[in-house]
Amino acid sequence: MTMAAMKVLVVDDDVVSRMMLMHLVDNCGKYEILEAEDGADAWRQLQAAQTLGHLPAIVFCDLRMPGLSGVALLARVRAAPDLAGLPFVLVSAANDAETIGEAAALGANGYVTKPFRIEGVRPHLMALEDDDAPAASLRRLGIDGARLALYLGGLARQLQEAGAAVDAALAAGDMVTALDRLRRLREGCVMLGLRRAATGLARAEAAPDAVTVAHALQAARAAVASQAAALERGS
Repeated sequence: MTMAAMKVLVVDDDVVSRMMLMHLVDNCGKYEILEAEDGADAWRQLQAAQTLGHLPAIVFCDLRMPGLSGVALLARVRAAPDLAGLPFVLVSAANDAETIGEAAALGANGYVTKPFRIEGVRPHLMALEDDDAPAASLRRLGIDGARLALYLGGLARQLQEAGAAVDAALAAGDMVTALDRLRRLREGCVMLGLRRAATGLARAEAAPDAVTVAHALQAARAAVASQAAALERGS
């Protein structure tokens, strides 16, 4: 039996932005992509899907829309017992600390800035799936166990060194260096199939404060250690 593709709901009142985001989601894998033209339309779709038991796996929603904004829609979702746990990612052209902090305080699972890039979207979709087992990584990368162990060891060292380096860059106001370091670490986690770690680092890129970064790096180090242990066990 073929498994049904996960549903992804994309909400944006700007049709061009909506199509661009839908295109990126489509390029990330096999998903059933749903679209809503504004917050009110999305709320109607979510209520109908809740009744039928066919909720989307994740929502990508524009932050600022006329009528029911992304912020207001998120508040409704978090207040509804049957929807409260729905992964919800806000998207916006605004990338200032105040806006990003507002999204986090409201319970958003992530934040994606416009113009969209596939690297900013993919980790949120990957987080919906389990991390790759070492055997799956070996097949996908076409390498042997020794090479995978080498990659994991290298990433572990980079993650260990990154904390002080990113903290120093943030303290100096050097966002370019801090974000570049986080981006490279996220891409390493994506390559090795560490989906949840990649999503945590993507969140740190969106809200690069010391606490968020520390939590993301700690989770990524734990994910690498777990993968290395599984590889050693032959799992």
